[in-house]
Amino acid sequence: MGKDAYNWTFGPLGGAVRVNIRKGADIAHLGELDRKLWTVLSCPVNGLEFDQKTLGLLDSDSDGRIHVDEVIAASKWLTSVLKDPEVLMDGRSELKLSDFNSETEEGAKLQKSASQILSNLKLEKDSICLDDTADNAKIFADTLFNGDGVITEASAGGDETLAATIKTIDGICGGVPDRSGVNGVTAEQIEAFYAAVADYSAWQDAAGPETKPYGDDTPDALAAVEAVKAKVADFFMRCKLAGFDSDALPAVDVDVEKIKAISNGDLSAVDSEIVTYPLARPNVKGELPLETGLNPAWKGAFAKVKALVLDKDFPGKASITEADWDAVLAKFGPYCAWLADKKGEAVESLGLDAVKTLLKEDKKAALLDLVEKDKALESEALSIESVDKLLHLTRDFKKFLNNYVSFHDFYEDGQDSIFQAGQLYIDQRRLDLCIKVSDMGKHGDMAGLSGMFIIYCACVSKVTGKSFDIAAVITDGNVNTLRVGKNAIFYDRAGEVYDATITKIIDNPISVKQAFWGPYRKFGRWISERFTKKVSEKENKGFEGMTAKAEATELPEAGAAPAAAPAKPSSFDIAKFAGIFAAIGMAVAYLTQGLVAIAKGAANLGLWKVLLVLVALMLVISGPAMILAWLKLRKRDLGPVLNANGWAINATSYVNTKFGAGLTKLAKLPRLTAVDPKARRRARWRRFLWILFLLAVLAVAACFLCCKFGWHSFTWCPFC
Repeated sequence: MGKDAYNWTFGPLGGAVRVNIRKGADIAHLGELDRKLWTVLSCPVNGLEFDQKTLGLLDSDSDGRIHVDEVIAASKWLTSVLKDPEVLMDGRSELKLSDFNSETEEGAKLQKSASQILSNLKLEKDSICLDDTADNAKIFADTLFNGDGVITEASAGGDETLAATIKTIDGICGGVPDRSGVNGVTAEQIEAFYAAVADYSAWQDAAGPETKPYGDDTPDALAAVEAVKAKVADFFMRCKLAGFDSDALPAVDVDVEKIKAISNGDLSAVDSEIVTYPLARPNVKGELPLETGLNPAWKGAFAKVKALVLDKDFPGKASITEADWDAVLAKFGPYCAWLADKKGEAVESLGLDAVKTLLKEDKKAALLDLVEKDKALESEALSIESVDKLLHLTRDFKKFLNNYVSFHDFYEDGQDSIFQAGQLYIDQRRLDLCIKVSDMGKHGDMAGLSGMFIIYCACVSKVTGKSFDIAAVITDGNVNTLRVGKNAIFYDRAGEVYDATITKIIDNPISVKQAFWGPYRKFGRWISERFTKKVSEKENKGFEGMTAKAEATELPEAGAAPAAAPAKPSSFDIAKFAGIFAAIGMAVAYLTQGLVAIAKGAANLGLWKVLLVLVALMLVISGPAMILAWLKLRKRDLGPVLNANGWAINATSYVNTKFGAGLTKLAKLPRLTAVDPKARRRARWRRFLWILFLLAVLAVAACFLCCKFGWHSFTWCPFC
């Protein structure tokens, strides 16, 4: 360090030397701390047990991660706007107005904004807290302008015409809420509204007599014509084909056979079939009747055309030609062109009279002037939001540093770190080191490097429907009963309960004691599995033989004398189980022989020598597992688990045996004086049999070594 370098203090924490953040000056000089000394280089915003608004404020670039540079920038900003950085060490959510550093431009601006907030809330006090800044709507409730560029009806200052116009624009353009939570309009919406008003008025003015050939009925007339237009064209084409060749008339006319096919049923139910028939019966003259002779399925639609159009253009006529129809269609040309050029339809619902009135009043300039007045207060309003940011960081920044610069909260008793999601209860224990998993794939690849025993659980709340995965670290207790599919209960930091189910297990040593008994447990499981396998094979083989014989047996024919019943197979086949009984007998004999050998050895060599040999054998069997477990337990590291969750861990975070024991709380059961005598005797017998079994195994091992290496030093060995 240079002569003028800041004098940092360090201390041991989590098996590593870490920097201490003990005073406000440490935070003020945080930018000078070598990045190699930070415990964390970046962390995710989501999935942490920390105030989400504070995390969002620290994530200045909104990329979902908080990097070292963002933390340093926050520390510089905080210590520049506060008079004494020591207030950051208290974790307070309240600041006195005198705590603001009025000697800096931004500090003075924040102090003024804090005073403005108190004034708006009509609070007479010399301090401001998070409760005062929590509700923007409350702060700006009685203000005409609040610097967001959104004006409301209240912004009109009592001008009823302006207020009514703002309300109209809000209704047409949708409006946006301002800082007070009330809907208002922006300059862009005002411009768009008046442009639409002008366009709609100009479009309506462009309509002449020719654009509405049927007056106010023109829209309905066009709709009626469009509904039958295709069917009329089809009719005249059929007439042309009939005129081209009179022999074609039956072909283009309605097929009588089709009518016969449907005539036996309810004709009103086959309207979809009748509607496909011609509009009227084709004729060589090419005349379309207006009343009689029309397809009944089209008569209603055509009656609208006749009433709105044909009775006006061809009064008294019983039929029209194709030329007449084309003339009708041509009359709608100017109207269709005018419709295609329609503009300002957004304000059409107001009606033409209201649009004309709005144009005449022309309040556009006055409204835009109100917007400019509102925007003039933008910096002041933003400063009010900055006061809220300052209060959040004043309360939370020290705690965040204790989980970022160092893992002080994790390693200190009685405090939970921000990555600890809650507590898992399983197998009469409580697991405190539970971390929400964001990506199970990453955890599968990386978390195993931690050297910790981890169970992954899927957690589901039936009340809220929320679900997530957790990685729970087991650091104490027995793990023999843990398996995939086992159920548990998880409580998050808020106390909400979730049903948890084990989905995956990463097996690593938990304690040296467990490692000592590991080889014997494995040997016991191996014997149990082998015995179970052999018995199962014999059982399956016997069942297959029995079913094969049953299938091969022929049933007697009806009336035939019943065949002699075959001998009933024995339920216990000695031949099949001879191997098992022999194995069990040999094992019992071998164990008995080992116990006799131990007794002889004790008589010949002395009890202490026998015990010494047994201890040595136990160390030979369990020693390697214990040493391996001890080495792994010394290197259990939380870093890979957090790295798999998106953290960039920069320093080792060991979880040694002593510290790890505090992360798993075992059930403490009282010693009862009144217990079941039978259960007591059974427990004593189990312990006695286990001791006998262990002694026999060690005796056999001793005899084997004695004979294998030619020592013959044990006079009590039955094989020497």
